[in-house]
Amino acid sequence: MSVARDRWAEWLAVRRFGGDAEARESVLSDLSGIRDVLLDRAEVRRGETLLDVGCGEGLIAFGALERGAGQVVFSDVSTDLLDVCAGAARDLGVLDRCRFVQAAADDLHAIADASVDVVTTRSVLIYVPRKREALGEFARVLRPLGRISLFEPINRFASRDGNTWMGYDLSPLDDIAAKLRAVYDALQPPNTDPMVDFDERDLIRLAHEAGFFPIQLRLDVDIKPTEPRSWDAFLNTAGNPNIPTLAEAMQRSLTTSERQRLSTHLRPQVEHGLGEWRMALAYLVATKRDREE
Repeated sequence: MSVARDRWAEWLAVRRFGGDAEARESVLSDLSGIRDVLLDRAEVRRGETLLDVGCGEGLIAFGALERGAGQVVFSDVSTDLLDVCAGAARDLGVLDRCRFVQAAADDLHAIADASVDVVTTRSVLIYVPRKREALGEFARVLRPLGRISLFEPINRFASRDGNTWMGYDLSPLDDIAAKLRAVYDALQPPNTDPMVDFDERDLIRLAHEAGFFPIQLRLDVDIKPTEPRSWDAFLNTAGNPNIPTLAEAMQRSLTTSERQRLSTHLRPQVEHGLGEWRMALAYLVATKRDREE
């Protein structure tokens, strides 16, 4: 019997891949590259203490240990993911260099003031409504001249008009597209959801207001054709832990005939890579001021 996992752990393990082994390998390869850039920019030094906020399965945290961090604090809202990380740390023989803290990014009260040298995030602030408070917490737990190294998708950049879905043309199916969009908009209102309520300029402003200086931000922008995908994997992939898969949304909102119309129209685009992929990724590094100015 499989053990039930919370939505964060289930998404990271299964739902972000849609059961597609090739998609899994591609995603993990991309994430390894993100980890390397994030840690390179953090300039983690041997013996330092690093706090990985929203550690997930530990990609960044274990990378920091490999680079010589003396102590790594794994922080996440998910106890299931912290258990995964603890088990991996035990297997790797690095448990004595790890600490595990259940906490939200905007409330790190279990971590003492000025107790870490580096704070990292990877796709964490996109889930946090109180981003200002989160940056304030990062500044609080950092020692003077400590650093943040943050990676966040800028989902506003990927926003499109009502004639597209995930970059694919749905203009002949306005009625169906509206029903699908209503499912997702109810869960993630486009004007207030934390995944889309900020851009790279907001990250810079919030970091500055929290007392970081100097600040550097690198923005990687990609506009390209979508990769051909398995239709079944596309149907069964959830874009993030808070939303249903397309198959679940179709079942919830469309009639049998509407599901057939959508599949007939959309499936060839997905399988032949006929959509447009748009993404902007922000890497921000900044230093906590060593004194009030």
